[in-house]
Amino acid sequence: MTGLSFTLPDGTRRTVTVKRLLNAGYAGRSQEDVAAHVAELAELGVPAPSTTPALYPVSPYLAQQTGTVLAQHGKTSGEAEWALVVDDTGDLLLTAACDHTDRELETYGVAWSKNAAPDVLATSAWRLDDVADRIDSLTLRAWVSGTPEDASGTGTGTAEQLIQDGTGADLLTPHHWAEVLRERGELEPGTVLISGTIPMLNGDGQFAGHWRVQLGDPATGREISLDYDVVPMPEPIG
Repeated sequence: MTGLSFTLPDGTRRTVTVKRLLNAGYAGRSQEDVAAHVAELAELGVPAPSTTPALYPVSPYLAQQTGTVLAQHGKTSGEAEWALVVDDTGDLLLTAACDHTDRELETYGVAWSKNAAPDVLATSAWRLDDVADRIDSLTLRAWVSGTPEDASGTGTGTAEQLIQDGTGADLLTPHHWAEVLRERGELEPGTVLISGTIPMLNGDGQFAGHWRVQLGDPATGREISLDYDVVPMPEPIG
């Protein structure tokens, strides 16, 4: 099983042995906006979900704290998200995450695309109880740079581009999903749920060589960040 470790603001460490990984989809707070987004994706060939919001089971080993994501082709991209983590003590943590997704495979099936690349999580977290009264004011942003062919977006000299910019108010809350998990009997140690994402400011720029995601708390000035390079895999033989 995959083991993750998080540092809290007071310096203590929490661990989680990932037993269950779930990716929320079409999880915007405004389901009218979600319906419009579903229609836009349908025009790109992405099949519509049978219901919204959606929840996709993902292989637990794909929850990773890594600085490198290997990609089979140039049409993969991240998504700025938060993650709800039930640690090994049963406490609920909140951290930054980036759901890296295969956009080519997405046109065949969203659930398939979610299992084709890792969910990258930050290495620090907050206790959910400590930020529960200001979830809507938390900021969620992502920046990209370079191209996958660069092998490292940070080494190209390309300036970062802000590609996602929103707040917790744009998404269904961690407490909403905690209740969903409780009803399913899955709000237990080892569960990680990724929130679903906010709109792209420039979808053409998403196929980048480097992704950086930041979850911010304006009330305290604290930030949780992650970043990783998107590195092309070698060409297959045969």
